[in-house]
Amino acid sequence: MGYFRENVEQAESYEPGLQPKQTDIIKLNTNENPYPPSPRVLEAMAKIKPEQLRRYPDPVANEFRKAAAQVNGVLPENIMCCNGGDDLLTIAFRAFCDNKRPVAYPVPTYSLYPVLARLQDCRAIEVPFDGEFNLPAKLAAANATLTIVCNPNAPSASFVRIEELASLADELTGVLLIDEAYVDFAENNCISLVDNFDNVIILRSMSKGYSLAGIRFGYAIAQPELIAGLMKVKDSYNVDAVAVAAATAAIKDREYAARNIEKVKKERKRLTDKLRALCFQVPDSFANFVLADSIGYKAADIYDKLVQRGIYVRYFDVPGLDNKVRITVGTPEQNTRLLYALDRILSE
Repeated sequence: MGYFRENVEQAESYEPGLQPKQTDIIKLNTNENPYPPSPRVLEAMAKIKPEQLRRYPDPVANEFRKAAAQVNGVLPENIMCCNGGDDLLTIAFRAFCDNKRPVAYPVPTYSLYPVLARLQDCRAIEVPFDGEFNLPAKLAAANATLTIVCNPNAPSASFVRIEELASLADELTGVLLIDEAYVDFAENNCISLVDNFDNVIILRSMSKGYSLAGIRFGYAIAQPELIAGLMKVKDSYNVDAVAVAAATAAIKDREYAARNIEKVKKERKRLTDKLRALCFQVPDSFANFVLADSIGYKAADIYDKLVQRGIYVRYFDVPGLDNKVRITVGTPEQNTRLLYALDRILSE
């Protein structure tokens, strides 16, 4: 039709994980938390008054900023709320990148990054991880205005040490955005870097650890000057009143979230051990999913045969990942059914 900008016409859209409509399936393909959110979330949503829906919400969601600041040991001025972590990524690309200001990131990683780069018409410098997903030494040399490191990384579930990211931030002349969407399932995080570096942005999501994927809520942590600049770019009212109430209730009930996170981590270990016993190659995971290499068996065939059994995992038909499946850690019952199905498939 010719209506769109050339880079939009040529761009491939982001492909999210399949969302099956059936209710009698095991859904382990989009890294959702298998447990429900805190009961306080539903209580907070039930208290929403008609007047709150008639009016525009607080444009910066101060209620959540205060709660998140307390949990993370920072000030509200260090927080910016977003419509999911993807909203923050979009804001960052709009704020820092154009056709003369590139983005850099290690690959393979979250597949939304190249989509946003193309839409922003900026060059994407993709620096390959090694076989063990160590932080590439050449990343800093890319001299990008925005560098993104997903940590823990998706889809590898690997974790880069904080000291390495501190060194990277120190080397960069541009901004380092550390995508910590899965960090609730890791043993450490990079929030300490915000105090020491004025070029670091931490991305956090309420989707994974707090079971709020359906609400769409995330936030940035950075020094106030960076937050103030990002605020200029965000949509006027980018988080709604219901989402703010739900996310605030969830982050305040840290003990409930922590219990669910521990259950996921316990099942993550069991799932990893059992998959290895089935002769899958599975690196240690620091997220709520595992990446399993189906040595001697085509991953695409495993995916198809699992779908036939009503079990959905994630398969990426791209170089470096085309013989692997990414499996979200489910409940004990879901994981047991998955393992039984895999055992049968591999025995056929």
